[in-house]
Amino acid sequence: MVDDNQLNRLRNIAAPAPGTDAKARAFEAAMRAYDLGEKTSPAAQGTAKGLRLTERAQKLWSEIMQKKLFATPAIAGLVALPIAGYATIYMLQEQPFYSGGDEKIAETLADKPAAKAPARPLTVAEADKRKKADADAENRVAAEALVAPASPPKPQSAAGLAQQDALARNVAPEPAPAPKGEFARDGGAATSGRVMMSISPPKADGATQAGRMPGAESKLMVQPQAMPADQMLPEQNRDRVEDFKSNPVRAALEDPVSTFSIDVDTASYSFVRRSLREGVVPQADTVRVEEMINYFPYDWKGPDVASTPFNSTVSVMPTPWNEHTRLMHVAIKGFDAKPAEQPKANLVFLIDVSGSMNEQDKLPLLQSAFRLLVNKLKPDDTVSIVTYAGDAGTVLEPTKVSEKDKILNAIDTLAPGGSTAGEAGIRQAYRLAQKSFVNDGINRVMLATDGDFNVGQTDDDDLKRLIEKERKTGVFLSVFGFGRGNLNDQMMQAIAQNGNGTAAYIDTLAEAEKVLVEDASSTLFTIAKDVKIQIEFNPQKVSEYRLVGYETRALNREDFNNDRIDAGEIGSGHSVTAIYEITPKDSGGEKIDPLRYGQASVNNGGVANADEYAFVKIRYKLPNEDASKLITTPVTSANEVAGFDRASTDQRFSVAVAAFGQKLRDEDATAKFGYDKIIEIATAARGADPFGYRSEFLSLVRLASALGGNR
Repeated sequence: MVDDNQLNRLRNIAAPAPGTDAKARAFEAAMRAYDLGEKTSPAAQGTAKGLRLTERAQKLWSEIMQKKLFATPAIAGLVALPIAGYATIYMLQEQPFYSGGDEKIAETLADKPAAKAPARPLTVAEADKRKKADADAENRVAAEALVAPASPPKPQSAAGLAQQDALARNVAPEPAPAPKGEFARDGGAATSGRVMMSISPPKADGATQAGRMPGAESKLMVQPQAMPADQMLPEQNRDRVEDFKSNPVRAALEDPVSTFSIDVDTASYSFVRRSLREGVVPQADTVRVEEMINYFPYDWKGPDVASTPFNSTVSVMPTPWNEHTRLMHVAIKGFDAKPAEQPKANLVFLIDVSGSMNEQDKLPLLQSAFRLLVNKLKPDDTVSIVTYAGDAGTVLEPTKVSEKDKILNAIDTLAPGGSTAGEAGIRQAYRLAQKSFVNDGINRVMLATDGDFNVGQTDDDDLKRLIEKERKTGVFLSVFGFGRGNLNDQMMQAIAQNGNGTAAYIDTLAEAEKVLVEDASSTLFTIAKDVKIQIEFNPQKVSEYRLVGYETRALNREDFNNDRIDAGEIGSGHSVTAIYEITPKDSGGEKIDPLRYGQASVNNGGVANADEYAFVKIRYKLPNEDASKLITTPVTSANEVAGFDRASTDQRFSVAVAAFGQKLRDEDATAKFGYDKIIEIATAARGADPFGYRSEFLSLVRLASALGGNR
């Protein structure tokens, strides 16, 4: 027997500190025992089977409602909603939490088999104490699972490993199908929706907010379930663009006359630029080659006096993409009115404030753009503002620009919301324009929108008739498009053409500055309207011809002399370029077989002006007149340029832009003409580029080449 003194001495002796080797051996033994127990060991004797998560939640819910777990009703009520959601989900599913594949997110102590322990009979008191401790532990673990995020286990299944790899590469994991009738697990297939517990981290200072549990913030929210990749629909694009086919090659003997309206719009170039910068090759019908060419300022020779509104220059030069053909280059330059000579302006800003305008590149950009324009106007000019959403309303009555702050404040207070009653807005805008009409001045409605009119007259033809009626009063219309996904380019083009105005697409503030500040004179001040071009080709010199672009501006031959037929406008200082690819007779580049019975009428030796390539006729009206005037220019060998490199810098650059537009449209003529050739021509012809437009063009050609667009 050991006496009490010996036991007391042993109790007072300090235990020796374990050595490093002893710690390592103990840890290794513990891990072996743990692994063995995990693989082979059944539940320990005397331990009740752990409750499932559903059962623990139900038990915890019952105890909360009986106020056994929490002392105060406030705390019980706080966790009631999350626990109710938790229990409801899993009673419906009868499944534990999942994280992709078939793996559990959380494994509690009650679910994990216990390690073997030496069996020993328990006393009644010990058994009761053990039972109470187990119940408390289960309740505590269940409560923690509801208010704290569980750590996902290391994925072991194929689905779990695939998801882990996808997350590591920052891409969406491939979803696995969920059993029918179940809520989808994370990474699973979509159902109608899922309820998720959202956990916010505690505040850095450890403070809690009233009504929330310390250290965590829980929210119950419904989150839309992601769809499988193969079932996902692409984002809906409601952009409306007019479909058209490129101009065909025509035989001069059969169809010697070509007639079209000029086009000074620039919307297509801006739209193409935005597409390429977003990494997308533009749709062919968004590429209007003439608008791309006419986007750039050119130093064509203009008229010397205002009485002659524009001057035309015609040149014939070799074609860089076809050795058998030539280009007939027609350049028109409008008279550039000096600022002191510009008449007073009466402008009505017609602004779309419908709900779809609530995007950064729409209404906010529009507001910034119109602020730039207001700062460009003269104090005696007048500005009015009409907005339309569900209906139209006047935001600003006609106001002199001398009250600039009042105008700018009205622009700044615009806010989006509602449908799009564009027709009502147009009518109201024209009424205001008539109210402050300026005789011998500029009277213009400036429509800014992102898309369709869906209230009132919404048909393009109805809107065209409305605009045609109003333009007879002397009020013109310009249209400015903003944003993507809802843009009705087709409608914008139609009403701008019929409103004696222009259409532009504004995708950046820099583009707004170009259109409304740098090109303000040409945008606002019209020097000639209803400008038409008609060219007759001489079959003695030209076998075939093809007009590059202007497909949507084609006119019938008889329309040229009909002053009732509307056509395009030229603004102050505007430059307009048209390019024909022509095939000289007997050049060997003909694509159309000659007529069997048609040659005799041509080779009769009595054809007048047989040495001319073509005869160019331009018909126009002065802004305040209804009768047209005619300008004619014969094209002879005197207009020829010996080699393409001998052409002017502006001519060569415009040809490079024409080649690029045709390339984007995948036309046969430039199929074998690479982007590298376009870059070579444009680089050599960059010339003076004060605003960087031509450098930007080169970057777009490189982007298109990198994207592989129509190689």
